[in-house]
Amino acid sequence: MRPHVEVIQEGDYIWHAAELVGGEGRASERRLSVDEEDGSSSLRVDFHTGWGRGPGVHHADSEFYVLEGSMTYGGRRLGQGGYVYAPKGVPVEAITFAEGTRILHYREYGDAGFDTGAARWAEAREDVIVIDSAAMEWDAVPNPGPMPGLFIKYLHVDPLTGFYTRLVHAQEGWADHRLAHHPCYEEAYTLQGHMEYNFGTLDLGTYFFRPARVKHGHFTSMEGGATWLLRSDGELFNWYTQNEWVRWGGEALNYGPAGRWSQSSHDLGVGLRAPEELAMLRASLDYSRQTGGMDADYVPHGQGADHSLLAIAKARDAARLQGGHTHHAEHHAEDPHHTGPHDGHPGAEALDWGADPASLEHPDERTDAGAHNWGTGRAWKPGDPIPAPIVSSLPVRSRSRGRWDGDGM
Repeated sequence: MRPHVEVIQEGDYIWHAAELVGGEGRASERRLSVDEEDGSSSLRVDFHTGWGRGPGVHHADSEFYVLEGSMTYGGRRLGQGGYVYAPKGVPVEAITFAEGTRILHYREYGDAGFDTGAARWAEAREDVIVIDSAAMEWDAVPNPGPMPGLFIKYLHVDPLTGFYTRLVHAQEGWADHRLAHHPCYEEAYTLQGHMEYNFGTLDLGTYFFRPARVKHGHFTSMEGGATWLLRSDGELFNWYTQNEWVRWGGEALNYGPAGRWSQSSHDLGVGLRAPEELAMLRASLDYSRQTGGMDADYVPHGQGADHSLLAIAKARDAARLQGGHTHHAEHHAEDPHHTGPHDGHPGAEALDWGADPASLEHPDERTDAGAHNWGTGRAWKPGDPIPAPIVSSLPVRSRSRGRWDGDGM
């Protein structure tokens, strides 16, 4: 599994000797995100000399994207924006990188192994893709959110799994006041520009890896817009949340003011969003309503009433309207030997949250091969139950980017 990384600035990370098996030359890599179980990696690689490798077969689905300099694949030279996708088990031609070249390099579902001169694997599928993305036209994203202004270039789409790699550009002024989660992971490296969102600042050289179902949003694209190379391990469906909240607590035994305590994500809100950003988020809400969007009021994180307290009050009210016995339930919570509604007290439920908790999970998430990882992505198709977002309270952040104020937690 890969950890939740959001957000880091690549300049905060150390260099390692690049793991590029079978090649000749010197290169270093920054490890943006690594899966130590299967070898999947997202890397920033610099070539200190010319580097080259002959034909052969990769052990992982491999991608190369040129940030600066040039790469030559099969005799075709590609400059900035050059892209090669090499599926595992599929023979590739010789590849070289010029001295001083900087790239993004991705390996998925396998390690760095490379078999020189090997034949095609029996189970291999797809073929090598070579693209000059600088020569491609930008297409408007069909469903960009409340406001127009998102554009895309598709580099690779797996026809079987939906895994895809694309370039995405948000024009200056684009904003989205909602929080979204997806059934798949999402990762991005910022190629240009400046965007603010719930996890911090996205500017040149920033990166995130976000597991499936982690909420994210409150986007504001600042002066000059912003551009990313973005990848997902499945088709990206958007499910939206507003007025989100998280509350936690306990009984302090030997620390702080002893006794019962509680905090909420609202308590962590410290007003880090600039007035310009808040105005853009409100404009996103206004645009959505003008075009018939389904929206609740947007309240900046940490401002107004604490949504966790409002939600608890609503749940109590709903239980009372349905004949629930709040005082009984409070007694039940204090007495672990009391069996509650099974003791002949019909409807003895203190709080009514609406949805059945079981309906908020993927039906297989406690039993399948990914049960050890709450953020495992799972195939989803329209008509399936939609799983709720998950909580990620402390993603990996590097020292110069990211903020911790509970927004979207």
